[in-house]
Amino acid sequence: MTVKPKVSLTLLLPLLASILAVSPLAVDMYLPAMPTLAEHLNTPISMVQNSLSIYLLGYALGLILFGPMADKYARRYLVILGVGGFLVTSLLLPIVHNIEQFLLVRFIQALVSSAATVVVPGAVREYYGKDTAKGLSYVSMIMMIAPMIAPGIGSMLLLAHSWQLIFYALAGYSLLVLLLVISYLPNTEANKKTGELISVHPPMGFIQRYAIVLGNSQARLDIISSMMTSLAFFSYLTAISFVYLTVFSVSEYTFSGLFAVNIIALMTAHFINTRFVVQKGSRFMLCCGLSIAIVTSLALVVVTFWQLSLIFTVVVLFPLLGSISMVSVNSDALILTKFPKHSGTATGIIGTVRWGIGALAGPILGFFYNGSALPFALLMFTSVWLVLCCQLWIWFNDKKRHNVLDV
Repeated sequence: MTVKPKVSLTLLLPLLASILAVSPLAVDMYLPAMPTLAEHLNTPISMVQNSLSIYLLGYALGLILFGPMADKYARRYLVILGVGGFLVTSLLLPIVHNIEQFLLVRFIQALVSSAATVVVPGAVREYYGKDTAKGLSYVSMIMMIAPMIAPGIGSMLLLAHSWQLIFYALAGYSLLVLLLVISYLPNTEANKKTGELISVHPPMGFIQRYAIVLGNSQARLDIISSMMTSLAFFSYLTAISFVYLTVFSVSEYTFSGLFAVNIIALMTAHFINTRFVVQKGSRFMLCCGLSIAIVTSLALVVVTFWQLSLIFTVVVLFPLLGSISMVSVNSDALILTKFPKHSGTATGIIGTVRWGIGALAGPILGFFYNGSALPFALLMFTSVWLVLCCQLWIWFNDKKRHNVLDV
């Protein structure tokens, strides 16, 4: 039996968001220091750039490992393990001597930090129940401050001292989060003596838990939908610097402003979702976001094909990014609400496919590179329309099921 601990959501949601923000900060804050880091380690810049793929790989593997564990052991312990491990590895990164050591520590950092982030959606589901999408939107809206400010903070730390200071700052942030977790994060759904879940069900292995989640046909289609929105978003992250800085030749200052505008689009979409999802439901809000994404992704292809001016790209990207984030958060909520006793496993699957497909965005765009923004637009367009196929499949199956019941 699960007893919902008494804790203020006003405190809990920012705390969960700060846990989720660990990975965006780790990914984005050191981006301005890549050239300096390559020079310090006497390695080509391409090797340092590979550390992003290494991080994605480590994070995805960590989700596979820790997802089922989040359904078996106390979430609080996993968060302490994840944030504590991130703290230790952040202190190790500034003292590495070569690129091989740097890549290894980054892999371990991503792997262990996933233990903390994998429990967050399950914790939100526990507190919000059928309104999980609303809770996830709140957490995401707060968490998105991190990628908005991370590159700027990294640049300031680099100018003020060195690239090492960036990782010491990450260590300081993780130490603060760790102290807050120890002090305020409730030990939910667990026996405080053993750390094991209180459950009337017999223990399950990893394979059994994954089989339960993946055995649900509707959940599989929502997982694919979440995966495709992730491909669209990682396509944006991978290509947007090239699109703005090279194709449109904007300054670095203008690029930072445009990037922030698109983060605001994501936050706006999540805010709108919190206002309406309780009354309308996650499936309805997903369809609303998908409708906007279909139109705007097509518009982006037209804009890039005809090579229209920058303002058209900016205007189209704002609703497109907001809409795919609305699709993503509601598809995740629909998945999590189907598996209240396996939310950690479900989160592990979602995160693994999301980060895994995200790692393919760069190679796909590189393969179709032609010096224009068209491959980026077409990849986002294709991703959105694959989501449409999945959701139409769900709709047809539901309609067929209702017809059978009516008979």
